[in-house]
Amino acid sequence: MKRVAVLYGGISAEREVSLATGAQVIAALRDAGYEVTPVEVGSDLGAVIAALDPKPDAVFNALHGRFGEDGVIQGVLDWLDIPYTHSGVRASALAMDKAASRAVFVAAGLPVAHGRVIEIGELQESDPLPLPYVVKPLNEGSSVGVEILRHGDNRRPEIARAWRFGPQALVEEFIPGRELTVGVMGDRALTVTDIAATHAFYDYESKYAEGGSRHILPAQIHPETHARALDLALAAHQALGCRGASRADFRYDDTAGEPGRLVLLEVNTQPGLTSTSLLPEQAAFCGIAFPALCAWMVEQARCRV
Repeated sequence: MKRVAVLYGGISAEREVSLATGAQVIAALRDAGYEVTPVEVGSDLGAVIAALDPKPDAVFNALHGRFGEDGVIQGVLDWLDIPYTHSGVRASALAMDKAASRAVFVAAGLPVAHGRVIEIGELQESDPLPLPYVVKPLNEGSSVGVEILRHGDNRRPEIARAWRFGPQALVEEFIPGRELTVGVMGDRALTVTDIAATHAFYDYESKYAEGGSRHILPAQIHPETHARALDLALAAHQALGCRGASRADFRYDDTAGEPGRLVLLEVNTQPGLTSTSLLPEQAAFCGIAFPALCAWMVEQARCRV
Protein backbone atom coordinates (compact mmCIF):
# COMPACT_ATOMS: atom_id res chain seq x y z
CA MET A 1 0.00 0.00 0.00
CA LYS A 2 1.37 3.39 -0.93
CA ARG A 3 1.73 5.81 1.96
CA VAL A 4 0.61 9.35 1.12
CA ALA A 5 0.94 12.50 3.21
CA VAL A 6 -1.62 15.20 2.38
CA LEU A 7 -0.42 18.77 2.91
CA TYR A 8 -3.32 21.17 3.39
CA GLY A 9 -4.15 24.46 5.11
CA GLY A 10 -1.09 26.66 4.68
CA ILE A 11 -0.52 30.34 5.42
CA SER A 12 -1.93 32.04 2.31
CA ALA A 13 -5.16 33.97 1.82
CA GLU A 14 -6.60 30.70 0.47
CA ARG A 15 -6.13 28.68 3.66
CA GLU A 16 -9.84 27.93 4.10
CA VAL A 17 -10.11 26.68 0.52
CA SER A 18 -7.09 24.44 1.07
CA LEU A 19 -8.59 23.02 4.26
CA ALA A 20 -11.72 22.10 2.30
CA THR A 21 -9.68 20.61 -0.55
CA GLY A 22 -7.56 18.61 1.90
CA ALA A 23 -10.55 17.14 3.70
CA GLN A 24 -12.02 15.92 0.42
CA VAL A 25 -8.70 14.50 -0.78
CA ILE A 26 -7.97 12.66 2.48
CA ALA A 27 -11.33 10.89 2.34
CA ALA A 28 -10.97 10.10 -1.38
CA LEU A 29 -7.47 8.64 -1.06
CA ARG A 30 -8.57 6.44 1.83
CA ASP A 31 -11.47 5.25 -0.31
CA ALA A 32 -8.93 4.46 -3.04
CA GLY A 33 -6.95 2.25 -0.64
CA TYR A 34 -4.03 4.49 0.33
CA GLU A 35 -2.57 4.84 3.79
CA VAL A 36 -3.03 8.57 4.40
CA THR A 37 -1.29 10.90 6.85
CA PRO A 38 -2.98 14.32 7.07
CA VAL A 39 -0.52 17.19 7.65
CA GLU A 40 -2.20 20.50 8.42
CA VAL A 41 0.35 23.14 7.44
CA GLY A 42 0.91 26.27 9.50
CA SER A 43 3.69 28.82 9.82
CA ASP A 44 6.21 26.36 11.31
CA LEU A 45 8.04 24.79 8.37
CA GLY A 46 10.14 22.68 10.72
CA ALA A 47 6.97 21.03 12.01
CA VAL A 48 5.92 20.21 8.44
CA ILE A 49 9.29 18.63 7.70
CA ALA A 50 9.11 16.66 10.96
CA ALA A 51 5.66 15.37 9.99
CA LEU A 52 7.20 13.96 6.80
CA ASP A 53 9.62 11.75 8.74
CA PRO A 54 9.63 8.88 8.02
CA LYS A 55 9.26 9.79 4.38
CA PRO A 56 5.95 8.92 2.76
CA ASP A 57 5.93 7.35 -0.69
CA ALA A 58 4.34 10.55 -2.01
CA VAL A 59 2.95 13.90 -0.90
CA PHE A 60 -0.42 15.07 -2.13
CA ASN A 61 -0.04 18.84 -2.29
CA ALA A 62 -3.48 20.22 -1.43
CA LEU A 63 -2.15 23.69 -0.59
CA HIS A 64 -3.40 26.77 -2.45
CA GLY A 65 -2.01 30.25 -2.87
CA ARG A 66 1.36 31.65 -1.85
CA PHE A 67 3.89 29.20 -0.37
CA GLY A 68 1.70 26.33 -1.57
CA GLU A 69 1.48 26.63 -5.34
CA ASP A 70 4.21 29.14 -6.16
CA GLY A 71 7.19 26.79 -6.07
CA VAL A 72 8.10 27.25 -2.40
CA ILE A 73 6.80 23.99 -0.89
CA GLN A 74 7.73 22.25 -4.14
CA GLY A 75 11.37 23.26 -3.57
CA VAL A 76 11.26 21.93 0.00
CA LEU A 77 9.90 18.58 -1.22
CA ASP A 78 12.51 18.43 -3.96
CA TRP A 79 15.20 19.01 -1.29
CA LEU A 80 13.71 16.20 0.82
CA ASP A 81 13.54 13.97 -2.27
CA ILE A 82 9.85 13.21 -1.76
CA PRO A 83 7.65 12.83 -4.87
CA TYR A 84 4.67 15.21 -4.89
CA THR A 85 1.56 15.83 -6.95
CA HIS A 86 1.00 18.64 -9.43
CA SER A 87 3.63 20.83 -11.05
CA GLY A 88 7.25 21.32 -10.07
CA VAL A 89 9.12 24.41 -8.91
CA ARG A 90 9.54 26.19 -12.24
CA ALA A 91 6.02 25.69 -13.61
CA SER A 92 4.45 26.51 -10.24
CA ALA A 93 6.44 29.74 -9.89
CA LEU A 94 5.71 30.82 -13.46
CA ALA A 95 1.98 30.14 -13.25
CA MET A 96 1.59 31.93 -9.92
CA ASP A 97 3.36 35.06 -11.19
CA LYS A 98 0.84 36.64 -13.56
CA ALA A 99 3.45 38.82 -15.26
CA ALA A 100 5.77 35.85 -15.85
CA SER A 101 3.03 33.51 -17.07
CA ARG A 102 1.68 36.23 -19.33
CA ALA A 103 5.13 36.55 -20.91
CA VAL A 104 5.26 32.77 -21.45
CA PHE A 105 1.82 32.79 -23.09
CA VAL A 106 2.76 35.67 -25.40
CA ALA A 107 5.99 33.91 -26.40
CA ALA A 108 3.98 30.75 -27.17
CA GLY A 109 1.55 32.71 -29.35
CA LEU A 110 -1.43 32.21 -27.02
CA PRO A 111 -4.15 34.91 -26.91
CA VAL A 112 -4.03 37.19 -23.85
CA ALA A 113 -5.83 40.41 -22.96
CA HIS A 114 -4.20 43.76 -23.63
CA GLY A 115 -2.58 44.95 -20.41
CA ARG A 116 0.59 45.69 -18.46
CA VAL A 117 2.16 45.70 -15.01
CA ILE A 118 1.91 49.01 -13.14
CA GLU A 119 3.23 50.50 -9.92
CA ILE A 120 0.21 50.75 -7.64
CA GLY A 121 0.77 54.49 -7.18
CA GLU A 122 -0.05 54.93 -10.87
CA LEU A 123 -3.54 53.63 -10.20
CA GLN A 124 -4.10 56.29 -7.57
CA GLU A 125 -3.16 59.06 -10.01
CA SER A 126 -5.13 58.07 -13.11
CA ASP A 127 -6.64 55.24 -15.13
CA PRO A 128 -3.76 53.15 -16.54
CA LEU A 129 -6.00 51.74 -19.31
CA PRO A 130 -9.22 52.85 -20.98
CA LEU A 131 -12.27 51.83 -18.97
CA PRO A 132 -13.41 49.17 -18.31
CA TYR A 133 -10.35 47.30 -17.05
CA VAL A 134 -9.38 44.72 -14.43
CA VAL A 135 -6.83 45.15 -11.62
CA LYS A 136 -5.18 41.94 -10.36
CA PRO A 137 -2.52 41.09 -7.75
CA LEU A 138 0.53 39.55 -9.38
CA ASN A 139 0.83 36.60 -6.99
CA GLU A 140 -2.58 35.60 -5.63
CA GLY A 141 -5.12 33.00 -6.72
CA SER A 142 -8.87 32.36 -6.38
CA SER A 143 -9.60 35.92 -7.57
CA VAL A 144 -8.26 37.33 -4.28
CA GLY A 145 -7.88 41.11 -4.68
CA VAL A 146 -9.31 41.29 -8.21
CA GLU A 147 -11.25 44.47 -9.01
CA ILE A 148 -13.15 45.54 -12.13
CA LEU A 149 -13.36 49.27 -12.83
CA ARG A 150 -16.11 50.37 -15.20
CA HIS A 151 -17.35 53.66 -16.63
CA GLY A 152 -18.64 55.90 -13.82
CA ASP A 153 -16.80 53.94 -11.13
CA ASN A 154 -15.06 56.25 -8.63
CA ARG A 155 -13.32 53.56 -6.54
CA ARG A 156 -9.91 53.77 -8.25
CA PRO A 157 -8.09 55.93 -5.61
CA GLU A 158 -9.67 53.91 -2.80
CA ILE A 159 -8.53 50.61 -4.34
CA ALA A 160 -5.00 51.97 -4.74
CA ARG A 161 -4.83 53.24 -1.13
CA ALA A 162 -6.14 49.94 0.29
CA TRP A 163 -3.92 47.73 -1.92
CA ARG A 164 -2.12 45.11 0.19
CA PHE A 165 -0.71 42.83 -2.50
CA GLY A 166 2.70 44.40 -3.06
CA PRO A 167 3.94 47.49 -4.92
CA GLN A 168 2.70 46.38 -8.33
CA ALA A 169 -0.45 45.11 -10.01
CA LEU A 170 -1.46 43.71 -13.38
CA VAL A 171 -4.07 45.73 -15.27
CA GLU A 172 -5.84 44.24 -18.27
CA GLU A 173 -8.68 45.23 -20.54
CA PHE A 174 -12.02 43.86 -19.39
CA ILE A 175 -13.26 41.19 -21.78
CA PRO A 176 -17.07 41.06 -21.88
CA GLY A 177 -18.93 37.82 -22.38
CA ARG A 178 -18.55 34.50 -20.61
CA GLU A 179 -16.14 32.83 -18.21
CA LEU A 180 -14.93 29.45 -19.48
CA THR A 181 -12.57 26.93 -17.92
CA VAL A 182 -10.85 23.74 -19.09
CA GLY A 183 -9.27 21.08 -16.89
CA VAL A 184 -6.17 19.24 -18.07
CA MET A 185 -4.95 15.85 -16.89
CA GLY A 186 -1.50 15.09 -18.25
CA ASP A 187 -1.78 15.33 -22.03
CA ARG A 188 -5.59 15.39 -22.08
CA ALA A 189 -7.89 18.41 -21.97
CA LEU A 190 -11.16 17.30 -20.37
CA THR A 191 -14.04 19.53 -21.43
CA VAL A 192 -15.19 23.15 -21.35
CA THR A 193 -17.30 24.54 -18.52
CA ASP A 194 -19.29 27.76 -18.84
CA ILE A 195 -19.37 29.47 -15.43
CA ALA A 196 -22.40 31.64 -14.69
CA ALA A 197 -21.53 33.57 -11.52
CA THR A 198 -24.21 35.07 -9.30
CA HIS A 199 -21.97 38.09 -8.63
CA ALA A 200 -20.58 40.73 -10.99
CA PHE A 201 -17.76 38.35 -11.89
CA TYR A 202 -16.37 34.96 -10.85
CA ASP A 203 -14.94 36.17 -7.54
CA TYR A 204 -13.83 34.27 -4.43
CA GLU A 205 -17.37 33.82 -3.09
CA SER A 206 -18.68 32.71 -6.47
CA LYS A 207 -15.97 30.04 -6.58
CA TYR A 208 -16.41 28.57 -3.13
CA ALA A 209 -19.82 29.45 -1.66
CA GLU A 210 -22.69 27.05 -2.22
CA GLY A 211 -24.84 28.55 -4.97
CA GLY A 212 -22.18 31.14 -5.80
CA SER A 213 -22.10 30.06 -9.43
CA ARG A 214 -23.74 27.72 -11.90
CA HIS A 215 -21.59 25.39 -13.98
CA ILE A 216 -22.76 24.43 -17.47
CA LEU A 217 -20.84 21.51 -18.95
CA PRO A 218 -20.18 20.97 -21.64
CA ALA A 219 -20.41 24.68 -22.40
CA GLN A 220 -23.05 25.55 -24.97
CA ILE A 221 -20.69 27.36 -27.33
CA HIS A 222 -19.70 27.21 -30.99
CA PRO A 223 -17.95 23.90 -31.81
CA GLU A 224 -14.90 25.77 -33.14
CA THR A 225 -14.57 27.67 -29.87
CA HIS A 226 -14.98 24.48 -27.85
CA ALA A 227 -12.18 22.77 -29.78
CA ARG A 228 -9.97 25.85 -29.58
CA ALA A 229 -10.43 26.12 -25.81
CA LEU A 230 -9.30 22.51 -25.39
CA ASP A 231 -6.27 23.11 -27.60
CA LEU A 232 -5.30 26.34 -25.84
CA ALA A 233 -5.63 24.81 -22.36
CA LEU A 234 -3.28 21.98 -23.27
CA ALA A 235 -0.89 24.39 -25.03
CA ALA A 236 -0.78 26.66 -21.95
CA HIS A 237 -0.19 23.64 -19.66
CA GLN A 238 2.72 22.58 -21.85
CA ALA A 239 4.15 26.09 -22.34
CA LEU A 240 4.49 26.52 -18.56
CA GLY A 241 5.89 23.00 -18.15
CA CYS A 242 3.03 21.82 -15.94
CA ARG A 243 2.58 18.19 -14.93
CA GLY A 244 -0.31 16.29 -13.43
CA ALA A 245 -3.51 18.32 -13.40
CA SER A 246 -4.06 21.99 -14.16
CA ARG A 247 -6.97 24.23 -15.11
CA ALA A 248 -6.95 27.04 -17.67
CA ASP A 249 -9.37 29.97 -17.32
CA PHE A 250 -10.66 32.00 -20.27
CA ARG A 251 -12.89 34.92 -21.14
CA TYR A 252 -15.03 34.40 -24.21
CA ASP A 253 -16.44 37.50 -25.90
CA ASP A 254 -19.43 36.33 -27.89
CA THR A 255 -21.29 39.63 -27.61
CA ALA A 256 -21.04 40.19 -31.39
CA GLY A 257 -21.99 36.59 -32.20
CA GLU A 258 -20.19 33.27 -32.45
CA PRO A 259 -17.52 32.16 -32.87
CA GLY A 260 -16.22 34.98 -30.70
CA ARG A 261 -12.91 36.07 -29.18
CA LEU A 262 -11.31 33.59 -26.76
CA VAL A 263 -8.74 35.03 -24.33
CA LEU A 264 -6.54 33.04 -21.95
CA LEU A 265 -6.50 34.51 -18.43
CA GLU A 266 -4.34 32.14 -16.39
CA VAL A 267 -3.42 28.56 -15.58
CA ASN A 268 -4.04 27.20 -12.10
CA THR A 269 -1.47 24.51 -11.24
CA GLN A 270 -3.31 23.52 -8.03
CA PRO A 271 -6.99 23.41 -9.07
CA GLY A 272 -9.43 23.34 -6.18
CA LEU A 273 -10.80 19.97 -5.15
CA THR A 274 -13.66 21.15 -2.94
CA SER A 275 -17.31 20.16 -3.25
CA THR A 276 -17.93 23.13 -5.58
CA SER A 277 -14.70 22.86 -7.62
CA LEU A 278 -14.50 22.63 -11.38
CA LEU A 279 -11.79 20.04 -12.08
CA PRO A 280 -13.48 17.13 -10.23
CA GLU A 281 -16.76 18.09 -11.85
CA GLN A 282 -15.16 17.90 -15.30
CA ALA A 283 -13.41 14.64 -14.46
CA ALA A 284 -16.73 13.13 -13.33
CA PHE A 285 -18.32 14.27 -16.60
CA CYS A 286 -15.55 12.34 -18.39
CA GLY A 287 -16.23 9.22 -16.30
CA ILE A 288 -13.47 9.69 -13.70
CA ALA A 289 -14.76 9.42 -10.13
CA PHE A 290 -13.18 11.64 -7.47
CA PRO A 291 -11.19 8.87 -5.71
CA ALA A 292 -9.85 7.79 -9.10
CA LEU A 293 -8.89 11.38 -9.92
CA CYS A 294 -6.97 11.74 -6.66
CA ALA A 295 -5.33 8.33 -7.14
CA TRP A 296 -4.25 9.34 -10.65
CA MET A 297 -2.62 12.46 -9.21
CA VAL A 298 -0.70 10.36 -6.67
CA GLU A 299 0.50 8.00 -9.38
CA GLN A 300 1.80 11.02 -11.34
CA ALA A 301 3.75 12.30 -8.31
CA ARG A 302 7.37 13.24 -9.05
CA CYS A 303 10.15 15.40 -7.62
CA ARG A 304 13.06 17.34 -9.11
CA VAL A 305 11.38 17.66 -12.50
